[in-house]
Amino acid sequence: MSTTEVVVGQIGKPHGVNGEVSVEVRTDEPERRFAVGATLATQSPGPGTPGAAARPSMLTVSASRWHQSRLLVTFEGVGDRNQAEAVRGLLLLASVDTSAAPEDPEEFYDHQLVGLHVVTVDRSPVGQVIEVLHNPAQDLLSVRAADGHEILVPFVAELVPTVDVPNGVLVVVADRPGLLAPAAENEEGGA
Repeated sequence: MSTTEVVVGQIGKPHGVNGEVSVEVRTDEPERRFAVGATLATQSPGPGTPGAAARPSMLTVSASRWHQSRLLVTFEGVGDRNQAEAVRGLLLLASVDTSAAPEDPEEFYDHQLVGLHVVTVDRSPVGQVIEVLHNPAQDLLSVRAADGHEILVPFVAELVPTVDVPNGVLVVVADRPGLLAPAAENEEGGA
């Protein structure tokens, strides 16, 4: 069985003074992924994140609960507000079987998307997905175009109507100005 790590959440603000933190859930199985005893790998959200070297590489859930539609989690070794603040922003990753797929057919693991060939609705080639970026507002697909430049496509149904993992194709809507090519400046020279 081959496994890969997928992002299942991101640590948010501390809640209280005893080390509890809010978690932005990025899984359809929060009860499983944040069960007591679950061990999650951690990753800094971006290169050059301050204090990244001092952060733990693994965290184990000691308690979790829902509070006003937010998931609150306590991790072993994170016992006060200062320690909770030190882990703020970390991405939480769980190991999954690479042959498995999420239960929801509209959900995808990052490893299923990376490598897909990107085409427009009329099947014109765009490039290839090289990375999935998890941002607070929405996920972005980083697409390497044929000429080598990077295109960031918001991973929303309106812009990505078709994801065909078995055939290795992802369809994007190309009729949005600035989505696949830089928006042209207006004729008077202003932006």
